[in-house]
Amino acid sequence: MSEEQLLELRGCVEDIVFRNSTNGYSVLTMDCDGIAATAVGSMTDVNIGDDLRLVGIWKIHPGYGEQFSFRYYEHQMPSTAASILKYLSSGAIKGVRRSTAKKLVDTFGENTLAIMQKQPERLEEIKGISREKALKISAEINRIFGMKEVMLYLEKYHISALEAVRIWKNFGDSSIQMIEENPYVLCDESIAVPFERADAIAAALERPDDDEYRVRAGIIYIINYNSNNGHTCLPLDKLTEVTASFLKIDKKKIAEMIDKMQNEAALICDEIDERIYAFLPHVYKCEMYSAERLLLMKQFPAESLKGIELALETFEKSNGITYAALQRKAITEAMSGGLLILTGGPGTGKTTTLNAIIELYKQSGLKVMLAAPTGRAAQRLSEVTGCESKTIHRLLEVEWDNNDRPRFTRNERNLLDCDALILDEMSMVDSALFESVLRALPLGCRLIMVGDSDQLPSVGAGNVLGDLIASGQIPVVALTEIFRQSMQSLIVTNAHKIVHGEMPEIRRTDNDFFFMSNTVPYSISEQITELCAKRLPSAYNFSPVSDIQVLCPGRKGELGVTELNKKLQQVLNPPSDEQNEIRMPVYVFRTGDKVMQTKNNYDLPWEKDDGSEGTGVFNGDIGIIESIDKAAKSAVIRFDDRRVQYNSDNLLNVELAYATTVHKSQGNEFDAVVMPVHYGPPQLYYRNLLYTAVTRAKKILIIVGNVNVLKQMVDNNKRTARYSGLRAFLERGGGNVS
Repeated sequence: MSEEQLLELRGCVEDIVFRNSTNGYSVLTMDCDGIAATAVGSMTDVNIGDDLRLVGIWKIHPGYGEQFSFRYYEHQMPSTAASILKYLSSGAIKGVRRSTAKKLVDTFGENTLAIMQKQPERLEEIKGISREKALKISAEINRIFGMKEVMLYLEKYHISALEAVRIWKNFGDSSIQMIEENPYVLCDESIAVPFERADAIAAALERPDDDEYRVRAGIIYIINYNSNNGHTCLPLDKLTEVTASFLKIDKKKIAEMIDKMQNEAALICDEIDERIYAFLPHVYKCEMYSAERLLLMKQFPAESLKGIELALETFEKSNGITYAALQRKAITEAMSGGLLILTGGPGTGKTTTLNAIIELYKQSGLKVMLAAPTGRAAQRLSEVTGCESKTIHRLLEVEWDNNDRPRFTRNERNLLDCDALILDEMSMVDSALFESVLRALPLGCRLIMVGDSDQLPSVGAGNVLGDLIASGQIPVVALTEIFRQSMQSLIVTNAHKIVHGEMPEIRRTDNDFFFMSNTVPYSISEQITELCAKRLPSAYNFSPVSDIQVLCPGRKGELGVTELNKKLQQVLNPPSDEQNEIRMPVYVFRTGDKVMQTKNNYDLPWEKDDGSEGTGVFNGDIGIIESIDKAAKSAVIRFDDRRVQYNSDNLLNVELAYATTVHKSQGNEFDAVVMPVHYGPPQLYYRNLLYTAVTRAKKILIIVGNVNVLKQMVDNNKRTARYSGLRAFLERGGGNVS
């Protein structure tokens, strides 16, 4: 929405149809010189009777018609005695009722509001208004109209209305003073203005490059930036060097600020493997809590269940199963100690082992709960166990705070009602989520963690599964034997070859793993398109949309997600007169397109086919566009049995999903996976990424590309190193803060 497109709307608030107290989003009915208008946007402290100036654009809502969507707003001082009387009589100012309003306007006329703001002592001229009440009235009107000054001040720095609301909520009428004293307060997570924009404001205010506030904010920014890359901490020497380079100041200034932040407990430094690491306090406490809670569970294990061997033998006979030695070991460990990590690649009997653990728990009278990090992973867990499974967020009964951060209802004060918890897809669980699970576990509750340590690590910060295994402090059973029926699958046997650094078998053409040699990117793209559109549907009766998934190492280039999505869409869902379409910045969306949500949106309402309702669509959810309203630039997207209405703003967080990255595919399985392999960034072409892609395929896997690149991926075992503290804290059994 460029500046030259913005329009202005002035009017009086007739009604507040809706207001979200969390983010200030409001729907207003406005009287604009006798013409009714609906305005929508984020604001604070607006009441019926307020005169407003709004800046934004007109939009068409599919259900509610024309609306003025504003980016900025400001209060307008009523200028005539009549309008001032109307405003004060509305109850907008605490302590001023209709009778008092009339006395004020009768006495001060058109100067009433100015006197209330700047000369509160004169209000004592009105009978019934004491000095104390006069000061309170003045403070209230200054608080309300102070927002106007703040909005105008922030507008020149391109601060949005939503950000301005957050600033006002945090600092009130001290907002301008706070920003001018320290522009970097805007980087606080409750406001979330990017560092670069706060830095631009500081530059405009002519603050020096080595300003203490800037140095402190820069250190926190670098730690948070690396947190987004999976690190829970950073080596102190690296933090100092990178921050100095980023801020373009001397390293000595960084070191001095780090010392100061340590003294203030704004930063925690700890020695791990003879190297000092810096943590933000809440992250340090998170990993330390997890370590101490697990060690406590190990020290005081759940009571061993009786008759384990007999129960297992009886279960084997009744189900016609004979468990292998490692499977029996895992089942016995789960029944005796109750704290276990169960790992294994495809075809090693992980699911069969897990089903035995769950069934024997139930036979012993234990209440068992199952959970996984994502909706699709939870759904798969339900399918293979026959038991209800929830997402971890749903299990912990998530709510969202004012900054859209998760806050769990289930915690130390409201524990989960279970005797055993099964957590699947542990490789996807980050440090913060794992801590939240542990806080909600009752004492004596069994915890079985299931995962594949050779898959990609979590998107969020931490290396939970890897650290737990590496610490040697938690019982681990790694299933390694590939069972006979699974050995018939090349997907399974090749996955194990890859993870052990061996080239997969690529010459065979009579199984479920195929390699198609091609060294020309354009030709690879054409071949993948033909496979998805014609050959696989014809040979296996697969649906190109619901059964086949193209997985790419990265997003860029001719064989990246973006370009392949456009090419696949052109073949699988081309434009036609019968279909509406919406043109977005990257893609054109059409009815019938396969799409993916790319960012968590906790407020999006959905409705199920059975009429039940709820909110929340999450990063990685895959759906189909059911309908499009071209005029309103809106769409209805179906995610399994949920239908969600999207407006043009929400559609910015949706992308085509005929092709997606391997990272985005975690927790999912597809009947057929097609993967392009060609030269690209080394950080995207490594063994674990290839292994993860291969294990996403249930029935057919086809790799199209350069055999030399495939070999490079198998040979490249340089996993992206993650700095974290959980392993060290587990190994030493507690903290050692320096």
